[in-house]
This record gives sequence, C-alpha cells and structure tokens, in this order.
Amino acid sequence: MSEPHILFEVKESIATLTLNRPERLNAVSNQMLKEIQEAFETIEDPESGIRCLILTGAGRAFCSGADLAGGGLPSTKDKSAMKKIDLGMTLERDYNPLIERLAALRVPVVNAVNGAAAGAGCSLAIAGDIVIAAKSAYFLQAFVNIGIVPDAGSSYFLPRRIGEARAAAMMMLGEKIHADTAVDWGLVYEVVDDEALQTRALEIATKLAKGPTRALAMIRKMANQSLGNSRSEQLRLEREYQKAAGRGPEFKEGVTAFLEKRKADYTQF
Repeated sequence: MSEPHILFEVKESIATLTLNRPERLNAVSNQMLKEIQEAFETIEDPESGIRCLILTGAGRAFCSGADLAGGGLPSTKDKSAMKKIDLGMTLERDYNPLIERLAALRVPVVNAVNGAAAGAGCSLAIAGDIVIAAKSAYFLQAFVNIGIVPDAGSSYFLPRRIGEARAAAMMMLGEKIHADTAVDWGLVYEVVDDEALQTRALEIATKLAKGPTRALAMIRKMANQSLGNSRSEQLRLEREYQKAAGRGPEFKEGVTAFLEKRKADYTQF
C-alpha cells in the first residue's frame, strides 16, 4: 500500500491538510488529488465540527505543481502520442473541480506557504482566503517555461490579487516572486519567519474557528463575486446575505454579547 499523499488532521475544530510528498516537493499526483477531494468531503460535513482549514506542505516546499515525471505523460519522442494529449481534459476532470470545491467550502481557508509554490502549486497556494508565507517561500508561474498556459485558476486569481500588469508579467516571464515581493504586491497577507509559519497560521485559524462560521461563509462568497459584479449587483448581494445573516443565531449572539459586555460565543452554532 502506497504512502498517503496528504496528511489530514482535525484538532479543536481546525482541520490541517498537509500535502505530503516531500521527496517530490509535494508535486501533485492523481492520488493526491483524490485524497484532497476525500478530505473536502469530511470538511463539508456539518457533523464533522470543522470550522476552519489550514492548507500547507510537508518538507521544504508547498507544492511544485503537477508531477510531470510521474508517468502520466507519453514520451516526448512519441510525436503521435504527444499530438493526442488533452491537457484541457485533465483540468476539467481533476484540477478545476478541486479549485471550485475549495472555493465553495463552508469554512474559511488559511494557506501556510513554505518554500516553492510553482505551477498548479502556485494556483493552489493563492486560492486560500488568507495566505501566510514563510520568508523562504516563492511563487512561480512555471507554465510558460514549458510552453503551456497558466491553469488551476492562476489566470483568475492573479489579476484580482496583484492587478493586470503584474499578473501578466508574472505569467509571461515565468520568474520567481519571492515572499517579500509577494507581500508588497498583495499576493499574500503576511510574511513570517519560517519557524513561525505554522504557529501564525494556527493563530489565524483559531480566531476564524471561533468566529461566526455562517457569516464567514457568506463573506467568502461575497469576496469571490465582487470583482465580477457591477456595483448594483454587489449591493444586491450584500442585501441578500445581510438579510440571511440578520435572521441567524450568530447575529443574535453577537448583539447580545455586545450589550452584555462579554465575548460572543459563536462555537455553539
């Protein structure tokens, strides 16, 4: 039986999903994709008690992208086979559902990025709600370096996080963007010393896990839709979600706690 390609742990309502192929810099395999989807099924179950997800990588990298050396591609010398490759189908079948499901999770996602985040690994690294990077981290749109285009959501996430000019340069030049530059550009929320990465991610996750989970889920959706919506559309979305939030138990608890001058306890819901 092969070793698991992810590690999945739940402790005190916080799930930690660790990409676990350190000997391959956590390159994405078919098995890894399957195991991540299985972990998402657990997270999506309200009975699991999970209120936040931390996504990180084992060893000296977050994720080096798709495993090109893992046997999934024909020999480049086989011209006939190379012409029949359909990388788009691979995205449709494996990667796109993963990114869509990550965006739709009912809990907030904190990404703790250590070392390399390249190719699809870069896409995954910046798909979290709050992204913390170690000083050793770097982000690389490696696709152009092997003659293909960005995928797994990179062309969606990058312009929204860092603007069109920087996104285009990052995707077209295929150069490493180190952590200090990434935080200056707004690609990540915060940069910390390598040894502090997991501690800081856990601090943020703990705060989110103690927060109003239903409201946080709606905030995730609002943020994801905002740049694609017109002003009027976003105002209508705010109205819709605020109506739902105002009728929920979290709002009642928040107001009651405020009036009673105590800390709100959202974990009861």
